Parts: sequence; C-alpha cells; structure tokens
Amino acid sequence: MLNLDKSHKAFAEAKLYMPGGVNSPVRSYRSVGSEPPFIASASGDRIYDIDGNEYIDYVLSWGPMILGHANAEVVAALQEAVLRGTSYGAPTLLETEVAKKIQAFMPTMEMLRMVNSGTEATMSALRVARGFTGRDKIVKFVGCYHGHSDSLLVKAGSGLATFGVPDSPGVPAGAAADTITMPYNDSQAIRGLFDEQGDTIAAVIVEPVAGNMGCVPPVPGFLETLREVTEEHGALLIFDEVMCGFRASAGGAQKLYGIIPDLTCLGKIVGGGMPMAVFGGRKDVMSCVAPAGPVYQAGTLSGNPIAMTAGLATLSVLQRDPTIFRRVEAATKELCEGLERLGEAAGVPVTVQRVGSMFTLFFHDGPVCNFDDASVCDMEAFKTFFHYNLEHGIYYAPSQYESNFVSVMHNPKEIEKTLAVAEEAFHLLK
Repeated sequence: MLNLDKSHKAFAEAKLYMPGGVNSPVRSYRSVGSEPPFIASASGDRIYDIDGNEYIDYVLSWGPMILGHANAEVVAALQEAVLRGTSYGAPTLLETEVAKKIQAFMPTMEMLRMVNSGTEATMSALRVARGFTGRDKIVKFVGCYHGHSDSLLVKAGSGLATFGVPDSPGVPAGAAADTITMPYNDSQAIRGLFDEQGDTIAAVIVEPVAGNMGCVPPVPGFLETLREVTEEHGALLIFDEVMCGFRASAGGAQKLYGIIPDLTCLGKIVGGGMPMAVFGGRKDVMSCVAPAGPVYQAGTLSGNPIAMTAGLATLSVLQRDPTIFRRVEAATKELCEGLERLGEAAGVPVTVQRVGSMFTLFFHDGPVCNFDDASVCDMEAFKTFFHYNLEHGIYYAPSQYESNFVSVMHNPKEIEKTLAVAEEAFHLLK
C-alpha cells in the first residue's frame, strides 16, 4: 500500500487556506476519489513526493517538460538569470530572441505578443479577432478548453468536464451570449452554422488536437473545413496549441496537418515550465494590438526575464537537436501500442489515442472523436487502472479527460516497466 501519510496531512492543512486545497481543480484528485500526493522534487522523467515515493511521470507538468524535469541546461540558465533580477517590467533582448525561436518553429506567427498563461493568450487572441473583424460572435467546440476567461467557459473540457459542470457559476449570461458551441469533428454542422451566421462570426477557436477531453485528433477534413469556411466568410481561425504545440510535431498541429491559422496560441513548452504563453499570427491582424493599434492588451509580467530565460533555453535545445521530437514520438508510440495490445489481450475495452508525444488511454470500445464519445468511457475502470498504477510508481493524469505526455528522458527500460504495471492493472479489470 502506498504510504501517503505526509501528503494527507499536507492536503488537510492546504484545505484550510485554499479552495479544495489546491490552486487548480484537477490536482485535487476528486475525479478519482482520492487525495493527491504532494510533490517535493522532480528530475528527468521522475517525480518524488513528500512521503518519499518515486514515480515515472507521464503528466510532466501537463506537457511542458519535453526535455524532462530539471534539465541541466535550463537550470543553469535560470541560476544565472536570477542573479540579474527577477522582474523589470521593461523591454529586454531576451523577448526578441524567444520570439525568433518561436517563429523559426512556427513561421505562421509573423508577429507575436508574450503573455503569462494559456488563458491570457486565448482571451487576448479573441479580443484581437473581434477588434480586427468588427464582429462579436465566436465559435468554440464542446469539450475544448481554452482557459477560464468568461466567454470561453461554455461547454469546456478538462477540469470542468471532470466535475460534470458544463458552465461555471459566476459567468454572466451576457459574457457567454456571443459564444456559439459546436460539436468537435463535425464538418457538416460547422458548414451549416456558417451558411446561417457566417457573416456575424469574428473567429473560430479550436484545439486542432483536442487535449482537454483526452487526446482527440481531428478527423480527416475537419480542420480543412474550418479553414475553408472562415476564409469564405471573413472570420479568423485561431489554433489553440497551448497543449499540442511542440507535441503534435516540432511545428505543432498546424505543421502536422498542413493548415495555416490566422492566429495561434502557445504555452507550456515555450516557457520551459515557467509561467509564459504567447499569441500571434498574421502581421496585419497583430498590428491591431496596442501600442501599434487600438486593441488593448498589457501585463507587467509579460516577457518576464526568468520565464524568457527558461523558454529560450528549452527552445534552443529543441532547435539544436531536432531528433528529440522523433525520439519522444517513437517512445510514445511504443508505449501506446503496448497499452492497446495489453488491454486487448486482457479483454478490456480500451482505445489508446496518440498524436505526436501526447496520448490518452480511453476505457472505450472504439475511437473517441468528440466529447460525447469521451463522456461514455468507463470511469470506474479508469479509476481502478489509475490507482493501481499510482500504487506501483506510474504517475498518469488523474482524469479520463486529460492527456498524458512523454519526455526525451523516458527510456526503453522505463517504458517496459510502465507496460509491466499496466498489464497487471488490466488483469484486475478482466
């Protein structure tokens, strides 16, 4: 039995000071009916809790640690940067260097703006889209999560789906009135919407690879349809690649699927694990952003030198060694094929979906193409699988509605150990 005595005490104390004892809902482990281990440190592909337990980590801070935890080059850069001060609220050379690195991977981002979180990136991108088009309506997809700004907390995925709450109290009806929700991967529905309302729509925002109802790839033709109808009606297409950027491929989902969005939102990896995100795209659109244009966006910590340092170091490693993407994807493929094979051998209905180095094991018989599919997965089977793995040192995301990730530090030995534990867990579910 996993000893989590110190974590349980820490969680009880945390609940006295923070809602639910956490600063982001999914961390509470409520969806799996337990309490979370409190993490003390991380290195490579491992995390360690305050009780002394060690885990092979497939959450990786929800994606950004593609180089593994505490990468030596990133840590060294941060140690030097802290000695120069932690915040200036003024321009630095670092910001331009990070912008160049991002643009080298994603040339569609002709101009960009640094912010502090994925929520801030998507919120700002939508404001720019409305300002540029002069329209108010936006389109999002059921199960896609784009952060917790008011207009986007409408049938979102991730933590909201986990707790079965489609809309959040506290969001004014007026804030969501111009948000249209559509089924993910349904090209016919989106064409019908644009035939009726296309000339009133400012933008379509989409996770080109959904990661917040689990890893759900686009079906053939879906992203192409979004690009086609937005161009026809003068709306903007926004790719939220906060999760799948640098995970679907080195150039994100847009490179993998060959679709050029008007705006892109990035986070996670571009900050090297520090609080940082970015939105950007067409130069004519981004020229609307203050002070170049009238659409206001600001932030004292935007372009923070510590976050810029971590992002620059991470992107520099990835640019210098592009084989990292191939190696991480190969490891993810090996793991996913093994999980699906073991589930089938045990007679447990599972579907493992992967794009690049992000993946989800669904307890579902057949592909998961949208939120309706994800919502009928066997949640009890997931809980059993999750807890058995945690007890045996394998750390997956504590929700069926989340994606998992692999780093370059996950070697064949660790993949083999992960599959051995999974085989035992599947036999519990026979």
